[in-house]
Amino acid sequence: MQSKERLNNGLNGSMGAARKAQELHPRENDPRSPWQRDRARILHSAAFRRLQNKTQVLGVGHNDFYRTRLTHSLEVSQIGTGILGQLAQRQPELEFLYPEPALIESACLSHDIGHPPFGHGGEVALNYMMRDHGGFEGNAQTFRILTRLEPYTRTDGMNLCRRTLLSIMKYPALIGQLSNYNSPQIPDNFRQLKVSDWTPAKGVYDDDMELYNWCLDSFSDHDRTHISSFISREKYHHKTKYKSFDCSIMELADDIAYGVHDLEDAIVLGLVSRHDWQEQVASVIADIKDCWLANHIGELSQQLFSQHHYDQKNAIGMLVNAFITAIGVERYHSCEDELLDHYAQLDEPMQKALDALKRFVLNYVIHLPTTEIVRYKGQQIVMELFQAFSSDPERLLPINTRKRFIDAQKTGGEQRVIADYIAGMTDDYAQRLYQNMF
Repeated sequence: MQSKERLNNGLNGSMGAARKAQELHPRENDPRSPWQRDRARILHSAAFRRLQNKTQVLGVGHNDFYRTRLTHSLEVSQIGTGILGQLAQRQPELEFLYPEPALIESACLSHDIGHPPFGHGGEVALNYMMRDHGGFEGNAQTFRILTRLEPYTRTDGMNLCRRTLLSIMKYPALIGQLSNYNSPQIPDNFRQLKVSDWTPAKGVYDDDMELYNWCLDSFSDHDRTHISSFISREKYHHKTKYKSFDCSIMELADDIAYGVHDLEDAIVLGLVSRHDWQEQVASVIADIKDCWLANHIGELSQQLFSQHHYDQKNAIGMLVNAFITAIGVERYHSCEDELLDHYAQLDEPMQKALDALKRFVLNYVIHLPTTEIVRYKGQQIVMELFQAFSSDPERLLPINTRKRFIDAQKTGGEQRVIADYIAGMTDDYAQRLYQNMF
């Protein structure tokens, strides 16, 4: 009972439902909860609609079967609410922790909203162009869109609830604390850029520190230190260690969708062979002890590579269900706030199986030379556009963006405005603009 009372006074109550800005246009007789209102703002936003034409793994427009960022986000949302439902059945004693499904939907629907055109290629390109101005990273951009850029309000983005914002903060520390570049070489021209040198640190922009601090205001000093702590690494960017309970559900849903649904794309489109699957995934899973998938991997393999789509869909459904039903709630026993002290986690055998799937997708789909070439092309487009707009912004930027650029000059944030503009483009729009300009 004490935990429940503490939550009702914290993120699960008034503190969690708080918004940064006062609501100027309250809706009379609105029966919706704060979380349902947040979900509606995300669904109806222009930033969410643009996901329909942004690359997930394979290039948008190359085949109408491919998943986009939009269809991926919808699938993540479905998996996220599935996880929440099964947790309520598996561990009903933790009912006080579980949010409304609408909050998890909001987190899942918006988690990729900040990703730029051309996937990881566009992200690295913008990070390189912003190397002296705070960098660029897709998750940080998601936070920025939700809290600043999406014009639901004049200056406060969608003005979402505090708990909703924490649910999308996968890396709750400032990028300035996490960046750890090992003196990468500045190339003579864009085409010589080495992606591995300019992969961004994952966090929140230092530019958005005020909003980041507001999100953590409901925590004690101890808990703020806990959630923003990170693992120091010598040769790579530092990595955050913790996140909110809601965010742990969203991240698992994202991982399952990435590992399973992107695998489906690859199989249906003939990008991976049965031999590769058997050697790299099936044989690995078969050796995992106490794993449900290990006992059914033969049947699943047969269906995944069947000539009948209904067999493939059944196998995909079995995989998703197997992962969802293997998730439970664990506890750190080190935080005062219950929503920081608990986290959702896959059982270890199933986590090993999911890791095998993700490695397979990474090595046989994402790093496929034909996929990398498309990503490389997008990378060049983004850098060329950034250079062009930087050369004469008050001439080339759209009128509304131009005004933001001029205003940002007072605080030295004008380059961030250009990054915001390009990051918001869809793949097709960026390509058309590039063709028109060059």
